[in-house]
Amino acid sequence: MRLFINCFLSFSGLGRQQWQVKTVQGSASLAPLQPTSPLRTRRCRGDLRARGPSKTQAMQLKPVFMKEVDSHFTEFVNSLVAKSAFLDSSSSASLFPASCSEKELHKAKSLRAPPEHGKIFTARRSLLDELFEVSHIRTIYHMFIALLIVFILSTLLVDFIDEGRLVLGFDLLVFVFGKFPVVFCTWLCMFCATVIIPYGLFSYWAQGYCSSSHRVIRSLFYGTLFTLFQTVGLGFGPTYIALSYALPPASRFIVILEQVRLVMKAHSFVRENVPRVLSSVKEKSSSVPIPRISQYLYFLFAPTLIYRDNYPRNPMVRWGYVATKFAQVLGSLFYAYYIFVRLCIPQFRNSSQETFNLRGLVLCIFNSILPGVLILFLVFFAFLHCWLNAFAEMLRFADRMFYKDWWNSTSYANYYRTWNVVVHDWLYYYAYRDFLWFFGKKFRAAAMLSVFSVSAAVHEYVLSICFGFFYPVLFCLFMCFGMVFNFILNDRRKGPIWNVIMWTSLFLGQGVIICLYSQEWYARQYCPLENPTFLDYLKPRSWSCHIQM
Repeated sequence: MRLFINCFLSFSGLGRQQWQVKTVQGSASLAPLQPTSPLRTRRCRGDLRARGPSKTQAMQLKPVFMKEVDSHFTEFVNSLVAKSAFLDSSSSASLFPASCSEKELHKAKSLRAPPEHGKIFTARRSLLDELFEVSHIRTIYHMFIALLIVFILSTLLVDFIDEGRLVLGFDLLVFVFGKFPVVFCTWLCMFCATVIIPYGLFSYWAQGYCSSSHRVIRSLFYGTLFTLFQTVGLGFGPTYIALSYALPPASRFIVILEQVRLVMKAHSFVRENVPRVLSSVKEKSSSVPIPRISQYLYFLFAPTLIYRDNYPRNPMVRWGYVATKFAQVLGSLFYAYYIFVRLCIPQFRNSSQETFNLRGLVLCIFNSILPGVLILFLVFFAFLHCWLNAFAEMLRFADRMFYKDWWNSTSYANYYRTWNVVVHDWLYYYAYRDFLWFFGKKFRAAAMLSVFSVSAAVHEYVLSICFGFFYPVLFCLFMCFGMVFNFILNDRRKGPIWNVIMWTSLFLGQGVIICLYSQEWYARQYCPLENPTFLDYLKPRSWSCHIQM
């Protein structure tokens, strides 16, 4: 048996060293072996053909062999980690050599981090694309398709029984995506303004900053103009159009989400390039680092909110892949339509005419969990996977990590980091890290609270404009339960039970959101006010609608 293991190790080899089996007081172990000569290798092959080891002896030595291999592999990985840490420390030390004076170090620390110290883009695939290559995961995808077919058959059969004919109309989709020409013109104006104004302001500021004798005044002037564009041009303008033209909900979502996206992209472009100009002036460089307009245009379409002059690119575009992703987006849209038609509208159309009480609220929340979770999955799959991957493929954008394995999260802190990596990166680098840069690293809790507040306020702003009423359900869930769960279900919580707790709370939260917003929507339809005041838009109508009825 010992001869069999020695011959196997001589063929395979672990690293540069080979091993032999030694028996000491009845226990087997692995010991280093000198390199095996070809003569001995041929002898081993002959002996193995003559003396085949028994299966029992092989099974007895298998755990010992695997344990030794695991220990040596662990030592090898630890050595690699130690070397990597040494290289990182040496590279960071090279940024601030020991010969630098304290004054120079202070200047270097006072500068904002250049782009290369932020997010690093690398070529990588989306996680679902890799998982769908596994037949077991692909079967789950097929189950969701089968559920969509069941929804379609259910709707067709019920309509056929009620109407005596097949009803193939999509009145709900036509309503929510109405007034599309207004939406397209609004988006075109927003996009053109974002192309011209931020790039033009930055270029004029950068070109004259080096030779200007009043750099502070120049920076304040152009910074004020940029802030006015962000707040009035991109902030107030699209919101006014969405409200004044009474756009339907889905059309408002398109306008408002594009508004938020362009604001974040314009901020990233200025935030990443201003430190480069300041550094070039301090170094007395002869050229001013102003990006080309083509690089800025690529960034506006690229599926990322972090600006870089160049991104990793794929060599070619797979147009079949693009068509598949857009088809999946369209399929997800119809999926959401049937969920609302079969699970939401019948329930809330009737419940909104009943008296508001605790029992009805509890039943409404639990009945809304299934459609809420399905809508959550569809939003994730249609937008974060299909939509972003389709644009990334058309632009040959190689970094496809738009999300991580958020479904495996055992803490809400990890869930917030992995659910939407695109938005999380922007909040981390431009909200969280810049807050710490301004106020110091002692205020990490305040920085986290500010990021939560900004995220909750923007989410509530989007829903309020799109639904046409202010009902801060999502804001309260974010700021109350989200903050509490972020500290209770933190990264120290490991194990399957914490994943179960996270999913349970996520299910309940989706039920609360679908239930309360749907009730308020129908209450606004059933109980309109003739001359509503500003406070009437803030007060929940669903709490008092039954009194008027």
